[in-house]
Amino acid sequence: MRSYVPNTEKERLEMLHDIGMNSMDDLFRDIPEDLKLKKPLDLPKPLSETELRDLIHGFVYMNEEGGPLFRGAGAYRHYIPSVVPQLAMRSEFYTAYTPYQAEMSQGMLQSLFEYQTVICRLTGLDAANASVYDGATAAAEAMLMLRDNKRKKKILYSAALNPDVITVMKTYAHCAGLELVEIPVTDKGVTDKAAVAANMDGAAGCIAANPNYYGCIEPMAELAETVHAANGLFVAYVNPISLGVLKRPADYGADIAIGDGQPLGLPMAFGGPYVGFMAATKKLMRNLPGRIAGQTTDAEGNRVFVLTLQAREQHIRREMASSNICSNQMLCAIMASMYCCVMGPKGMREVAEQNIAKAHELAKKLTALDGVKLRYPDTPFFNEFVIDVEDAAEIDKALANYSITGGLVLPDGGMLWCATEMNNTEEFDFVCDLIEDTLDPMGGEE
Repeated sequence: MRSYVPNTEKERLEMLHDIGMNSMDDLFRDIPEDLKLKKPLDLPKPLSETELRDLIHGFVYMNEEGGPLFRGAGAYRHYIPSVVPQLAMRSEFYTAYTPYQAEMSQGMLQSLFEYQTVICRLTGLDAANASVYDGATAAAEAMLMLRDNKRKKKILYSAALNPDVITVMKTYAHCAGLELVEIPVTDKGVTDKAAVAANMDGAAGCIAANPNYYGCIEPMAELAETVHAANGLFVAYVNPISLGVLKRPADYGADIAIGDGQPLGLPMAFGGPYVGFMAATKKLMRNLPGRIAGQTTDAEGNRVFVLTLQAREQHIRREMASSNICSNQMLCAIMASMYCCVMGPKGMREVAEQNIAKAHELAKKLTALDGVKLRYPDTPFFNEFVIDVEDAAEIDKALANYSITGGLVLPDGGMLWCATEMNNTEEFDFVCDLIEDTLDPMGGEE
C-alpha cells in the first residue's frame, strides 16, 4: 500500500522520525517475521478501464441466475424507471446520513417528509414514520405498538404471513415477553375469521397480510370488523404495488399499515437493503417507532422541516422508549418515494393491473398441464399463487438447468409462483413446456 500514500519520500521520513522510527517497516515490527510477506503479491498485470469492463461483463454472462424469474415470496422484480437510480446516485442522497441538525439538513428532512407523505397517500392513514429496516422489522415493531397502546401482551397473527416475517416477530416477542397466537388458514387460503374472534379475549390486536404469503386476497374488512368488535387494533401487512388496485388499509378500517417497500423502485439485490414502511391513524401516531420528519415554520414564517416525535432511546430514557430503532433506511426510502412520484396514481394502477393479468395468465397455462392444480381456485389472488404438483423439487431442478428461477417449493410440496409486469407470454409458454416434459418425459408414449 506504500505507493498509495500521497506523500513524498521525504515527508514520510519526517513523519517517521517524529514518532521515533526510521522506516515504514518499523511500523510493523510487532508482527512476527514469519508472518510477513517477503515477496510481491502474485497479481495479474493492471487492466485498462475497457479491459476491466469486458472482464466484468464476462462474469455477468457466466451468471446462471439471469434467466426468467417466477419467484416472489417477499422480494419482487419490477420495472424501475431509469430516473430513479440516476437521481438516487446524486451525492446529496447517496451519502446522506442521520439529520441530527435540522438547520443543516433541510433537504434531507424534506426528502423524508415527502416519503412519509407518499406512504400516507398509499395507505390512506394519517401519519407515517421515516421508515424502519424492512417489512419484517415493521411487523415486529407493530406488535410493540399494539402492546403499548392496549397494555396487553397477547398478539394474534395470521399463519398466512410470510414465514420470515413471523420468525422476526417471534424473536421480538421472546425478548419483549409477548404471547403470540397463530391464527390458522382456511381451505380457501385466507385467515380464519372465526378463529380470530375466538382468540381475541385479552388480545391487543391482530396482524394479517393482504395479499397474503400465498398470494390470496384476504377479507380485510371482515377481519378488521372482528378485531374491532373485541376492542382490539388491526394491523395490515400489505404489498404496496397492490394498492394500485386494492383498497387502501384505511378504507377497510386498519389502524396500522406496514410492509416492505422493496417493490417500489428497489432492485432485488440478493435480499437487500430494503425499507420497511409504517403508517397509523392519528390516535396511534405517538406510538410509531423510529423517527418522524415534521413540517413547521421558522421565526420568519418560512416553511422548514424538523425531526419530531422521536420516542427512541437515543433521546429519552431507555425504559420509556417505544423502540430501540435509532435510524432509518434513508436512501431506500427516497428511492421508493421517487418511484411513486414518477409512476403516479395512473402508473401504479397500471402496474398492479399488469401483475394481476400476468399472474392469472401464468396460472391458467400451468393448470392446463396434466397433474397441475391450483390450490385455492375459488380465492382471488394478486401476483402470486400456489399450485399442487408431484415432484415439485424435480421441476425446480429442471427449470434451473435452463437458468429459470421457478416457483418456490413449499415445505408441504406445493409451489408458490409469481408473475409481474416483467414476465411475458413467451416465458410462460417456455416454462410450461419444460414442466410438461419433466412431468411426462416420454411425451405420453408407453
